[in-house]
Amino acid sequence: MLIAGFPAGAWGTNCYLVAPAAGEECVIIDPGHQAADGVAEAVRKHRLKPVAVVLTHGHIDHVASVVPVCGAHDVPAWIHPEDRYMMSDPEKGIGRAIGMPLMGELTVGEPDDVKELTDGARLRLAGLEFSVAHAPGHTKGSVTFGMPEAADVPPVLFSGDLLFAGSIGRTDLPGGDMAEMLGSLARVCLPLDDSTVVLSGHGPQTTIGQERATNPYLRQVAAGQGASEAPRRGM
Repeated sequence: MLIAGFPAGAWGTNCYLVAPAAGEECVIIDPGHQAADGVAEAVRKHRLKPVAVVLTHGHIDHVASVVPVCGAHDVPAWIHPEDRYMMSDPEKGIGRAIGMPLMGELTVGEPDDVKELTDGARLRLAGLEFSVAHAPGHTKGSVTFGMPEAADVPPVLFSGDLLFAGSIGRTDLPGGDMAEMLGSLARVCLPLDDSTVVLSGHGPQTTIGQERATNPYLRQVAAGQGASEAPRRGM
């Protein structure tokens, strides 16, 4: 399996291209701010044919390049219905103070073809299977995408802004909720095998085993404890 990832834009949001191998169809995950050129470069380098864009949530740092990327490859975008409105009205998802400085340079709106994600769905795209888990807390429509173990790679979780290396997503923006975040961590992350590779929306890759042992928020959830406040990292 091929996973090509790169950080893009003002918020360093990780965009991923996933394919069975070089020269085959691929899925693009979270083409955010200024990600279009990086996507085009990865497509050329690995001779890929995009068939879909899938989104972990609707914040502009994850969806800002959806319209140009979908348009360039004539592919649909998948998003949870509770976050769909953010593609056309990003300020409602991040607040005016954060959104205004960059609104003039962003492409907002929906691509021509939008499909909605549901909890527990299994997407079969580009010869791959992605399991969808609704994971509210960072936003109401946040999801993760899981991939099963394959011959050459362990299980993979594209966690969006649910789980980071050593931290979790912020919950102080519109639609954020700390109790929901803790519930999503318990329901989505804790049952996973320690070998599961976590590819998050920001920062380096990690594993569930590493986070179970060292991430203060995941350790609190595992111990049945609450956390008073999430970090205010990124968006």
